[in-house]
Amino acid sequence: MALSIFALIGHKNGAADDSAFELAAAAKAIDAGASVTAVVCGAGSELDSVCQAVSATYPTVWKVNHAALAYPNAEALRPALAKVLPKGAIVLMAHDTLGMDLGPGLSIKLDAAFVPDVVGIDGLDGNVLKLVRQEFGGQVSTHIQCDIGDGAVINVRSGAFQPTGDAVSGSVVDKSGDVGDIQPKRKYLETVVAEVGDVDITKADVLVSVGRGIEDQENISIAQELADAIGAVVSCSRPIVDAKWLEKSRQVGTSGKTVKPKVYIALGISGSFQHLGGIKGNPFMVAINKNPKAPIFQVADVGVVTNLLEFVPELTERIKEKK
Repeated sequence: MALSIFALIGHKNGAADDSAFELAAAAKAIDAGASVTAVVCGAGSELDSVCQAVSATYPTVWKVNHAALAYPNAEALRPALAKVLPKGAIVLMAHDTLGMDLGPGLSIKLDAAFVPDVVGIDGLDGNVLKLVRQEFGGQVSTHIQCDIGDGAVINVRSGAFQPTGDAVSGSVVDKSGDVGDIQPKRKYLETVVAEVGDVDITKADVLVSVGRGIEDQENISIAQELADAIGAVVSCSRPIVDAKWLEKSRQVGTSGKTVKPKVYIALGISGSFQHLGGIKGNPFMVAINKNPKAPIFQVADVGVVTNLLEFVPELTERIKEKK
């Protein structure tokens, strides 16, 4: 069966999201020989630069330029994509806040299967696609089978697939005329940017991030000492902010800040998709956690299974000695 795979490209300020290139890798995992088309929706001239960027990864790029798509609104995107995409299409998108809003309703409009938060692809057997999801906060991997005979909408977790780096010279096709009239009931008004705070974690090259495993507010000093030793900035996951141990401006995740460091050191962080969704750019990731089944180990470059309260101070001392 010849598959037609489409990847919905997220973008901002004229630049494609990192997920755009991860989705290309996910498409190849489904079928290395399939035709894969990038779909770039939005409004204005910035679409041209996004299309040009992704055409180096995708052989075909569909541009959908419409005033109603100026802001990524799932209510407007659903009817637009339903008119553009062919029957039986396999649609890949990032499992972020937009993807979670858009995916289920789009699958209904396309009369296709829907699978959210996919972290792995085990292969294709006829019309049956074998996928991997995670349950119970990532503690259990679930292997599922999806009938894609009538198409499917698949949300892919950020960071689950590494970009291949394969370069092509793709072409851009303008599909704006196929969309027709779109009249969404909800409209974008404004973006309210959170205060940066005393430290801007979005600018840091190295982050030492603490999670629930730090156990106590006083133990955050352990992370701060490590950060001082390596010239890093301390950040955190949502439970730390909820406990009011650190300010909101230091939170990494879909409900916090999006960061793009070169090195990310996760201390006592389980690795939920909400947290990992805020980490872009495929940094070198070090995870230290006493739970060997923590989901973060599936994406970490280096994993250390140990009590961080004992290990991190020792690590800090060794770094100081080397310096």
